Amino acid sequence: MERIKLPFASGLEVEFVDRQLALKKVEEWAERSTYPVQVVFGPEGCGKTAWLRQSAVLLRELGFHVIYVDPLRKYFEAYTDVKEVVRRLADAAAEVLGVAEVKLASLVIDLADELIRRRKRKIAILADDVFQAIGLGEAAKYVKALLGLIEYPPASYEKIVVVVATSEGVTRREIGRHRWADLSPMWNLPKEGFKQLYDQIPGEKPPLDDVWRVTGGNPNLLAELYKAKWNVGNVADRIMERKRLAPGFVARWRPWLEKAVEDPDALWSPDAPEELINELEARNLIVYHLSERDLRLWAGEPPPEKDLELGIGRRVAWQTPLHREAVRKALEGA
Repeated sequence: MERIKLPFASGLEVEFVDRQLALKKVEEWAERSTYPVQVVFGPEGCGKTAWLRQSAVLLRELGFHVIYVDPLRKYFEAYTDVKEVVRRLADAAAEVLGVAEVKLASLVIDLADELIRRRKRKIAILADDVFQAIGLGEAAKYVKALLGLIEYPPASYEKIVVVVATSEGVTRREIGRHRWADLSPMWNLPKEGFKQLYDQIPGEKPPLDDVWRVTGGNPNLLAELYKAKWNVGNVADRIMERKRLAPGFVARWRPWLEKAVEDPDALWSPDAPEELINELEARNLIVYHLSERDLRLWAGEPPPEKDLELGIGRRVAWQTPLHREAVRKALEGA
């Protein structure tokens, strides 16, 4: 399979690495079609976008007409001989900010319908972070519309693959109330795959083990550290700012946050405040209700059963060690 190149930092591209198990999952979906819609969720920056873009190439090589959209970046890929599909996606992506995102997200459903009408036998729809583009309140409706393509197509087809990726823990709960999607978690890269990415970064850098301990295998944080000249404190400060870890929030929840930075499973306690858990999920600081470490339940390799050095508990985990460190710094600052 052709390995794609991905932007990593200004002037630096890297080759897609690892994710053999996640790509194998895509091959299985291609063989039997997806039913219902497949929703893959996981930590911010864990590599869902890279995996989807590589999956688009894989599905193209398996003979699928593929539409991939990433509305937040106003980006798309269309592997099809139907020029009208490419033209309409390009027109949508050229719209002004705030319009293009919504148009790309919604257009993918119409274009998939068009491909089926044109008797294209194998169709794949890959939608990346569309829920942020259309609004969380529309997430369930969007998934139901995608399911309609599978259940009630305008013409017969041979195979169809429909996959949506999201980082939004709140969206996961909303979609999980319905039976319109199968939800599969994805985690950060395992250490060997992370090393393959780390080895592609030029110049002097900290030892692999040090970088692993602060990123937990998260590719986006590796890029942030590289751009910050490996200054961990600066990256943690930026996370504090992005996640709005203000003194008032920290003061209100201090006892529980202090427990959670030591062991995230403290939040699994029946006494843990639901409001705090919801806030931490909404701010993409934790992943709550981790699935059992059964490969059949995961899109790729699952995290370890428990690794407190990386901030991973059995049922709750910090998205990365640096997310936990940002909360720790906020506690010390407040």
